[in-house]
Amino acid sequence: MHLQPGCYDRTRFINIFYFNKMKNIHHVIYLVVAIALLALGNSHAGLAVSRQTLTVDGDDWTLEIPAGLRLEVLTAELRTPRLMHFMPNGDLIVGSKSGDVYRLAPPYRQADVLVRLPDYPHSVAWRKGALLVAQTDGLYRAPYRPGQRRLERDDFETLSHLPGGGGHSSRSVAVGPDGRIYVSLGISGNCTDEFLDDRYPFDGRRGGVMVLDEHGEEPRLVPFASGLRNPIGFDWHPVTGQLYASNNGPDHHGFDSPPEYFSRLEPGSFHGMPWYQYDGRTLRRDRCIRREPPLPPQAVSRPVATFPSRNAPMGVAFVPRGALDSRFEGNAIVAFRGSWGTLPTGSAAGDPATRRPPRLMMVRFRDGEAAGVEDVLGGLQRPDGKRLARPVGVAIGPDGALYFTSDAGLEGLFRLTPVKP
Repeated sequence: MHLQPGCYDRTRFINIFYFNKMKNIHHVIYLVVAIALLALGNSHAGLAVSRQTLTVDGDDWTLEIPAGLRLEVLTAELRTPRLMHFMPNGDLIVGSKSGDVYRLAPPYRQADVLVRLPDYPHSVAWRKGALLVAQTDGLYRAPYRPGQRRLERDDFETLSHLPGGGGHSSRSVAVGPDGRIYVSLGISGNCTDEFLDDRYPFDGRRGGVMVLDEHGEEPRLVPFASGLRNPIGFDWHPVTGQLYASNNGPDHHGFDSPPEYFSRLEPGSFHGMPWYQYDGRTLRRDRCIRREPPLPPQAVSRPVATFPSRNAPMGVAFVPRGALDSRFEGNAIVAFRGSWGTLPTGSAAGDPATRRPPRLMMVRFRDGEAAGVEDVLGGLQRPDGKRLARPVGVAIGPDGALYFTSDAGLEGLFRLTPVKP
C-alpha cells in the first residue's frame, strides 16, 4: 500500500487539461494559483493551519504552519548546510557542501567552524567517542568529545572507502538503534547502471543504504537495501525500530511522474531503481537502462507512501514521544528542497513559478504503519517563484523542537517550536 496527498491527483489532472487545451501565459498563471489553492485546501486535512509572517532582511514571508507552532530563523551564517546531528550535551554538529563542519551550542544562534575538510562533508554522526563524517569518497572518523571546539583535518582517519564520482555526490551517515553505522548513497544519474552488489566494480556499487560490518580485520560497508536512486534521508521509527528512507525519483519522465518515495527498508530489500519505476499504482519496467534487472519485478519492495514527483525529498526525522506535541509523535518529518524542473515538460527552461515548492511534510503513522501524508510547513516559495529557503536536514532537538537547515536562499538554521500558552 502507498499513500499520497489526494490533492495531487487532481493537480495532475489540472496540469494535463490546461497545457493540452490552453497556450497563453494568462492560463498558466491561473493554473499555478489553482494548484496552490488545492494544496492548501486539502493537504492539511489532519492539521489545523495557521499563517505566520516571518520577516527576513526586511522582506515579509507568509508561511503556512500547523496551529500552535512558531517558526524562527536561528542563524543565516552557515554556508550550504546539509544534514545535522545533536550531540549528547546538546551541541549541534552540521555538515555542509562548502567543506565546513559547524558546531553550534545552545541556543544555536552562533555557528563556529569545527573543522574544514577537503571534500563534501554532507553528514555527521557520533558514536563511542568519535565523530563520523560521510564525504563523497569515504566515511571518516576522528576522536571527539562533546563540547570540543576544534578539530584538525589530520585528526580524521578513513573508516571505510565509498564509491566516489560525480552525480548525487552526497553521502548520509547515521548510527542505528542497534549501534551499527549506516551510510546511504545514490546512483550517478537517472538510468546509470549501478547497483549495491559485489558483482559490480567498486565505483559502481551505488544506489541504496549500506551498513558497516566491523567483524573482520578491516571495517567494510556491505549492502543493506538496494535499488534506491538517491536516498538522502533515513531514520528509524521510535517504537518499532523499523528503518525508513526518502528517495528521489528520476527526472527523465517529465514533471508529473514518477512520484517520490518513502520506503520501508529491510535487510536485503530491493526497491527497483533504475530498472523499475512505480507510478503510484503500477510497477513499470524503465527501458532507459539496457542491462537486464538484477531481480524480477516480484522482488521489488514498493514504497509505503509517495509524494508528488520532482519534489527532491531530503532529510528524514521521526518525532519521539514528548517532542513537539501529540499530533507529531511517532510520525516522520521529511524535508523537501523543491524542484529545479518546471511545467510543462519538467525541464529547467520553463517558468520558475511552476517549480515544486520547498516544504516540510509529515508521513503519519498508525499502529506502526504509514497511514497518510500531510503538509507541515508551506509558503517558502512565492507565486513568482522566489524562494525563502530550501530545506535539507531535519532533526529533533533536546528541547523537543524541530530544526531544519536550508542550503539555498537563506543559508542557515530554522527552528519550529510549540507556542507557549
